[in-house]
Amino acid sequence: MRFFRKSLVGLLLLSLTLGLFAYAGQMVSSAMKERMSRKPRTSQQRERVFTVNVITAEPQSITPMLEAFGEVQSRRTLDLRMATGGQVIELAEGFVEGGQVQAGEVLVRLNDADARSALGRTEADVTDAMAEVEEADRALLLITDELEAARDQADLRSRALERQLDLKERGVGTAAAVETAELAASSAAQAVLSRRSAVDQAKARRAQAQTRLARAELALQDASRRWKDTVLTSEFSGTLSTISLVKGGLVSPNEKIGSLIDPETLEVAFRVSTEQYARLIDRSGKLIKSQAKVSLNVFETELSTDAVLSRDSGSVGTGQTGRLLFAKLLNPRGLKPGDFVTVALSEPTLENIIKLPSSALNADSAVLVLTEDERLEIAEVRVFRQQGDHILVRGRGLSGREVVAEQTPVLGSGIKVKPLRSGEASTPKEPEVVELSPERRAKLIAAIEGNAYIPKDAKERILKQLKQDKVPAKVVERIESRMGG
Repeated sequence: MRFFRKSLVGLLLLSLTLGLFAYAGQMVSSAMKERMSRKPRTSQQRERVFTVNVITAEPQSITPMLEAFGEVQSRRTLDLRMATGGQVIELAEGFVEGGQVQAGEVLVRLNDADARSALGRTEADVTDAMAEVEEADRALLLITDELEAARDQADLRSRALERQLDLKERGVGTAAAVETAELAASSAAQAVLSRRSAVDQAKARRAQAQTRLARAELALQDASRRWKDTVLTSEFSGTLSTISLVKGGLVSPNEKIGSLIDPETLEVAFRVSTEQYARLIDRSGKLIKSQAKVSLNVFETELSTDAVLSRDSGSVGTGQTGRLLFAKLLNPRGLKPGDFVTVALSEPTLENIIKLPSSALNADSAVLVLTEDERLEIAEVRVFRQQGDHILVRGRGLSGREVVAEQTPVLGSGIKVKPLRSGEASTPKEPEVVELSPERRAKLIAAIEGNAYIPKDAKERILKQLKQDKVPAKVVERIESRMGG
């Protein structure tokens, strides 16, 4: 009985073992068949969408600004030089660097002792020359009177000779009387000639006296000028600069001792290219009176003033290019000659122009615009100006369209984008949610639970979202796109 019992138990265990092996084989076979019959999973390819900043192209009237760098200078500058040399005996109180002087003010006075002596000598020479001229005039008048008297006497002698000749013809005169009358007439004629010669000599003396007087007067003028040159006066009101003179020093003729600058007549000289210059002239070739802004920035401190374009240079200059322009400063407050300033010059106004960021333009002078289905397309534009970080352009059909503000190498024609307009980035939108029907919710949950490729923590998070009353629309869209429906 014991052997029979153990045999039955062994047979039972063997049967169970074989049954388990058969069940396991069946399960493996069923799994293999199900795996072989399952369709291969294909991942759905989704189009990549780029987020871009867009701006609306709005035509408007814009006045371009031309920026250049220039130097402030004075239109009226005078070099202070002494025409004569000498020792400085007097200096004006304001004759210092940066001193303010008025028109007609005495700046420098030299020792004028020698000049005054020379002036006195020339004045005495002029007096002598004038006296000699007067004496020559009186002598000429006297000789002229003597000449008239000699002529009268010659006339009397001539009439007496004629009378003696007449008496001789009538037989009442003698030859001796006629001869005596002829000798007297000849002597009278000789006296006239002598007086005429004396008159000529008197006239020559008078001319020499007048010449001497003229020379003396010229010498007086020279001496007076040299005496006046010992004093230097200010021709106009202004500011002194580069002063190099002290009281008691010696000055050489024509030595530069400083400069006088008119601070109210300042202008800025700046150079522009020929292309920029062509935009600043009218049809007749004359320079337009354009307005400008002149500024000087020093350590976050700005000195600025208004200016007006006044003239251009007469020539380009050796080794230079472009054009040199000059703008008159209207109120040069704080600016000094020699300052290096920035000039912002207004160009003629452009109509129907579009202002875009410089990053919106690619190397082919084209921009990317947004289509109705939020795809990109290329639009050719014409660039008119570069204004800092912006460009001024025109393009056919560009008005009112949205333009990509920043082009990158990944953007091109036909690419799907998500436009980010002005103000949208700062106020994030609430995520869209949808309400699911029980059948749709169950289908989505079953799809997530049956997906063995999703990590456990991600699966739990998605299932938690699907069990809520309102589910994010992006989550639903992503699950259904992978489900294929």
